[in-house]
Amino acid sequence: MSKSTYDTTLVEDLAKLINEHELAEIEYDTEGLRLRVTRIPASGFVTAAPVAATVPAASAAPAAAPAAPSAQSETQIKGEPVKSPMVGVVYTAPEPNAAPYVSVGDTVSADQTLFLVEAMKTFNPVKAPRSGKVVQILVSDRSPVEYDQPLLILE
Repeated sequence: MSKSTYDTTLVEDLAKLINEHELAEIEYDTEGLRLRVTRIPASGFVTAAPVAATVPAASAAPAAAPAAPSAQSETQIKGEPVKSPMVGVVYTAPEPNAAPYVSVGDTVSADQTLFLVEAMKTFNPVKAPRSGKVVQILVSDRSPVEYDQPLLILE
């Protein structure tokens, strides 16, 4: 099976799986066909692209779209952004139905846990780089995040 011809129902099935299980991304690889389906956080669209030499061009466009609103938010509010250390899914609370780690207006201390980012079934804490006040939270619970994406603004 060549990379340019594949059954579109496969892509639709992968898109359904990604939505049903609230995944950020799913890969499928069999007999020379390799697909990656990714959910774009800002718009909720699901895209599919064969993983090949064209992938950087395909993934560059969606990554650029969410960056513009974040840049505007940072310039309107004074403070330092705390950014995601990796690609993954962000969790704002230690467990479902628990209070969030931080809320807007909270004063945090250096090294206090602000979020968890799950990557490859591992939960990684995102800690405050310094003491300060939380001015704005830029992500919602269980949303996919990119590397270096601003998560909150610390004054």
